[in-house]
This record gives sequence, structure tokens and C-alpha cells, in this order.
Amino acid sequence: MLTQQTPRPEPLWLTVARLLRWDKPAGRLILMLPALWAVVLAGRGAPPLPLIGIIILGTLATSAAGCVVNDLWDRNIDPQVSRTRNRPLASRALSVRTGIVVAFIAFGCACGLAFYLNFFSFWLCVAAVPFIIFYPLAKRVFPVPQLVLSIAWGFAVLISWSAVTTNLEFPTWLLWGATVLWTLGFDTVYAMADRVDDERIGINSSARFFGRYAAEAVGLFFLGTSLLLAGVGESLDLNLWFWLSLGVASVGWCWQYLRLRPRSPHPRVYGEIFQQNVGLGFVLLAGMLLGS
Repeated sequence: MLTQQTPRPEPLWLTVARLLRWDKPAGRLILMLPALWAVVLAGRGAPPLPLIGIIILGTLATSAAGCVVNDLWDRNIDPQVSRTRNRPLASRALSVRTGIVVAFIAFGCACGLAFYLNFFSFWLCVAAVPFIIFYPLAKRVFPVPQLVLSIAWGFAVLISWSAVTTNLEFPTWLLWGATVLWTLGFDTVYAMADRVDDERIGINSSARFFGRYAAEAVGLFFLGTSLLLAGVGESLDLNLWFWLSLGVASVGWCWQYLRLRPRSPHPRVYGEIFQQNVGLGFVLLAGMLLGS
């Protein structure tokens, strides 16, 4: 007689890795990209290599901290959403105490890396912390919480640029605006996947705010991103490689908008568009490297 074997419990390190979203690298890369855009452009195509390493590690630590903080705030909401119900804190695979310890470790790593930066950049890191900590609360009180996330994303540009130049220039703010609009675009797409659950629970999102015009809003955000990136290219006198990469990205964003136009796109479309934006971000990074 065969006996049914009890599934082995997941190792703690693997559960913590899921809490940090290390099993989903796209979300980590999409934060890293604006930081790399900024350090490449501020360094005119030849940024200090040690600084690139600090920025890569810093975005990984910051992203990890943000994920844990988000899951701590949402541990009683996530079980009600199909996409998030299996997250470690939502499923009670990890305790709140463990989550808090992991969050402090991640913030500690980010802080340690920030001490490598100059005085101005360090305080920009400090200024970003409230946005990281309180973004999850925004969905409870603010109609477009993705804007708060986008501003947090924008700090990656300001910190990285100032780490090279010790100041902020006109092109910095153009790149910051492009990053904010780009983030608003792809994160609204991300929110569209959860719109039914969010409406049932009563959680705000940009997808709910724009309603049936969400696709048009995403299209306008991506259009604004293209225009602001064009302003960056013009102000920095970037060469043909940058303009080619911007052309590829702009065509990609147009195609994504068209995929969102049907009243009820296939659910997998939202995840595919999010993944595609990682690829488009790398295309732009290559264009910035070669075009500076």
C-alpha cells in the first residue's frame, strides 16, 4: 500500500528570497534601469566603474526593502488578491517579526552603500525613504497611488546623476520626468491586472482611477516619456545610436498601447507588457552608452 508523502517545507532562505522578490528579477531590473540611465548620461558614457557597482547593489537593496515594507503593510490585503495571496507574509509562511528584521537588514545595506556617495546624493537617499515606506499606504487614501511609486522611482535618477556630478542639471529633470511617466505607464498596466480584485476590496489604483480610459492614459504616459527622452537627447547632443534606441522604444510603446485598446485584453497581456518594458529599458541604456 502506497503512502502519500508529506511535501517538504520550503527552506527558510528560499521563502526570504521570495519575500525580497529575487525570484522575479524583472521588477528589480526595472528599478535599476533609470539609475543606470542617469549614471551613464551624467558620466557622458564613461561613468566610474566602482560607482556603477554601488548603484547596482543599492537598487537591489532598496528594491528589497521596498518589497518587504509593501508586504508588511499589505499582509491582510494580499490574501484577498489572486496575484498576491501566496506571498510569504500573506500566506503566513513568514512571521511579521521576520519581515521587520529582513526590512531593517535591507535598509541597513542600502544605507551602508549610500555612505559611499557624496553628501548631496546621500541626503537624496534619505529623502527617498518616506516614499518607499508610505507608498503602500497611498493606495488606501490617494486615488493614484502609482504616482507615489513613480516619484520614488524618480529618486533613482536624482541620486545616480548627482553621485557623478554632485549637482542636478536641466537634463537631469527631463530624465526624472521621463522616468516618472514611464513608471506611471508600466505600473498602471500592472494595476490593470488587479483591477477587479482592487474594486472588490476597495483599494485605489491608477487603473481604477482612469477606468475605461486606462489604455489611453498609459499611451499618453508613454508618449510623454518619449518626448522627455528626446529632450534629454537634444540637450546632451547625443548621437544617432541614442535616437535609434529611442525610436525602437517608442515603437514598442505604441504597440503596447494598441494591445491594451481592446475592452478586455487577455490577462497575460499585462504581464507581457511589464516584461517588455524591461527589454525596452535595456535598449535605451545601450543607446545612451553608445550615443554619449
